[in-house]
Amino acid sequence: MNRVWPWCPLGELFEIGAGKTMSAAARNGTDKTPFLRTSNVLWDQIDLSSVDEMSIPEHERLAKLLRTGDLLVCEGGEIGRAAIWNGEFETMSFQNHLHRLRPIVKEVEPRFYVYFLQSAFTQLGIFEGTGNKTTIPNLSRSRLAALRVPQPTLAEQQAIVAVLARIRDAIKTHEQSIALALDLKHAAMKSLFTRGLRGEGQKETETGPMPEGWELVPIGKFAHQIQYGLSIRGAESGTYPILRMNCQHDGKVIFRDLQYVDIDNETADTYRVNQNDLLFNRTNSYELVGRTAIVEQTANAVFASYLIRVAVDETRLHPKFLNYFLNWDSAQIELKKLASRGVSQANISAGKLRGFQVPVPLLDEQDEIVSVLDAIDRKIDLHRRKRAVLDNLFKTLLHKLMTGEFRVGELGSWAVTSMISTSSSAIEKLQGGTYG
Repeated sequence: MNRVWPWCPLGELFEIGAGKTMSAAARNGTDKTPFLRTSNVLWDQIDLSSVDEMSIPEHERLAKLLRTGDLLVCEGGEIGRAAIWNGEFETMSFQNHLHRLRPIVKEVEPRFYVYFLQSAFTQLGIFEGTGNKTTIPNLSRSRLAALRVPQPTLAEQQAIVAVLARIRDAIKTHEQSIALALDLKHAAMKSLFTRGLRGEGQKETETGPMPEGWELVPIGKFAHQIQYGLSIRGAESGTYPILRMNCQHDGKVIFRDLQYVDIDNETADTYRVNQNDLLFNRTNSYELVGRTAIVEQTANAVFASYLIRVAVDETRLHPKFLNYFLNWDSAQIELKKLASRGVSQANISAGKLRGFQVPVPLLDEQDEIVSVLDAIDRKIDLHRRKRAVLDNLFKTLLHKLMTGEFRVGELGSWAVTSMISTSSSAIEKLQGGTYG
């Protein structure tokens, strides 16, 4: 903990207000008021994508409304999670599982306490045991008021907020860029797979419209291998990594959270994945069955039985074209129609996959379509990498500022430049303790 700053109970800095309890009368009443739940309050962010409403009696309403600058803290769920209400709606209330904090002293910057609570609950563990663990974990008003928090000068609070908020704003910028690029990718896939790139007229097929010059063929026509994976339980160690469903991410095979198997060389040769193999998720929840990912590089790994390997004749069908098509929303809908549904899982057999029809243009047009979608994917990946660097920078800086390992003035001019450029050197310098 930071021993330089004075500390005091949170209740000496803020008035803590209670929200409105949902009831049948509130749910069914008239003249409803929008309100925030714990699900709307993220760390340093209010999510307004889904806002509920309830009826609040006139004599209670004023006391249950939010003002711009109010600090909201979650009582339940991820206890302590906090954000500032910035007045996005003219009228907004809050439910009883949230605490509303308003400063009662002048030397308070509420957003500083958002960041302090985030560090205290997610990094430092200084409030462990504060939640009531006997039933549903919660942070009652009395416990919240009793939490001892630092009280640096207002100027230092504001300086810390300015630095951390700048990183948070950069993170949001990349999140928005990712969302826009994903929207672009979805629109591009719809256009490319229904209209192509040659300006041809369209023809109607049983799977929807596609360019007149394209051929609709079953996958099996161009596949020289459609193979179930290895039925063996993985372990923490072993000779060969075994790829499972969790190794699929955004259409690519990712080597993460690996398990391993000990098998003989002949078995390994039979199930070893190759570059440009497609791994098809044949058994999963109905929402995830049919997901496909491509192996982008040769690896000494095998694959598990819940996956089907699809290897195609690359002189006639580009593997990445097929992978993009199978992950297109419309293709996923059609694939799920093939699934046999059980109690908790759905299954698509290799035979059904072999007969699934896909549109196939000439190879040069396939290559061009892959190039377009690859370019969009590179943009998405770039923003995701930059966001990840900024996430790490924020966490490192948050920890060091709140523990007093250094003061905000010690950052030096290099830090601002690093934040803007999202250079990983910012994290290395912070972790190494060099600031100038």
